[in-house]
Amino acid sequence: AALRAVDPYNAVLIQTEHIRSLYRNGKYRKLVIIGFGKAAYAMASAMEDAFKEETADGVVITKYGHIPVKSLPDANQERIKIIEAGHPIPDENGVKGTEKIISLMTGADDETLVVCLISGGGSALFVAPYEGIPLDDKQKVTELLLKAGADIYELNSLRKHISRVKGGRLAEIAYPARIVSLILSDVIGDDVGVIASGPTAPDKTTFHDAIMVLGKYDLMERAPGRVLKVLQDGDRGAVAETPKEGNSIFEHVENIIIGSNSMALAAARQKAEDMGLCAEIISSGLNGEAREAGRWLGSIAKRSKDKCVPRRLCLISGGETTVTVKGNGVGGRNMELALAFALEADGVKGITLLSAGTDGTDGPTDAAGAVVDGNTIKRGRAAGLDPDAHLDNNDSYSFFKRTGELFITGPTGTNVMDIQIVMIE
Repeated sequence: AALRAVDPYNAVLIQTEHIRSLYRNGKYRKLVIIGFGKAAYAMASAMEDAFKEETADGVVITKYGHIPVKSLPDANQERIKIIEAGHPIPDENGVKGTEKIISLMTGADDETLVVCLISGGGSALFVAPYEGIPLDDKQKVTELLLKAGADIYELNSLRKHISRVKGGRLAEIAYPARIVSLILSDVIGDDVGVIASGPTAPDKTTFHDAIMVLGKYDLMERAPGRVLKVLQDGDRGAVAETPKEGNSIFEHVENIIIGSNSMALAAARQKAEDMGLCAEIISSGLNGEAREAGRWLGSIAKRSKDKCVPRRLCLISGGETTVTVKGNGVGGRNMELALAFALEADGVKGITLLSAGTDGTDGPTDAAGAVVDGNTIKRGRAAGLDPDAHLDNNDSYSFFKRTGELFITGPTGTNVMDIQIVMIE
């Protein structure tokens, strides 16, 4: 129910009448579709289906494996070209796809209507390093921040300042074309300046903010020199800042949120109530270290066992946690959260948790997350596993693979951060 509520195909279709009205009633002679993110394929498919009669060209970039297998033979035969690229670390395919989008935007004029389809993952997939910064430097600084546990706001403040397209710069390139951005949010608070690093939105951050992020995580000495040079040049005014609020280019831009984590949580709660459960959304902004969030959820679950008796209780939360990587194991934030929850709820009967990424992937694994209960730790120890050691080594995937508690869905086609569902008997 949660995923259906944020289905990107349907969410885009709902907006097509607005776009059609703009296109037909305005002075526009050309319709261009661009996009980037894990939901780009479904979003582009909706535009293709809705504008069969219009002359539409376009390019969208999505993550490897996020095009349905049955669609692969025809993926590049449609008017909107689909390109697959790397995430969360950008790669050459992302650069090539982004250059195609830049080329389309460079040729746009005031008679061009651009529909920009933005979804989570866009920051890595839509990649055009600033002049003087090679791709491998951008890859390195991205990986350093991810492993340090930087949150999406911090990570994207830096990404925007070493990019030619992020932080409003795409709107700058496309000006004076009209842009309508349809946005599937994957950030807490749905800030359009943060989602996919805000390519069509004013940027609230500065070069100085980006430098402060590196300093916070003690990465000034480890960050690539060419990245530091651009940031420091920008901080002293030698490189132009990203476009800010009040810039006239944004008079031509409309940013519309079409799906979010809060929509998914509301649908999950309604479904639970329809099933006769006593349901409650306990957080729509879960963040911080995944293991701390897991312990917090576990403690709430234990304290809630006497609520809504005799009905079953369903506690729902969502957001996006982080993991500070100190070990060399395999895992993701949802699995790490689930393992910490299992340790907190060890031996308590009648408590079950699902924690999963709504995109169907958790970290660099084939799992979306994990399902755990009060017997998870017992099962792990019976299999010869040390749950604390696995948590310390950031190796939750290996633990759950042995206990059989991985939650594997494959790519879902959408992306609105993570969701946790706790069932309490």
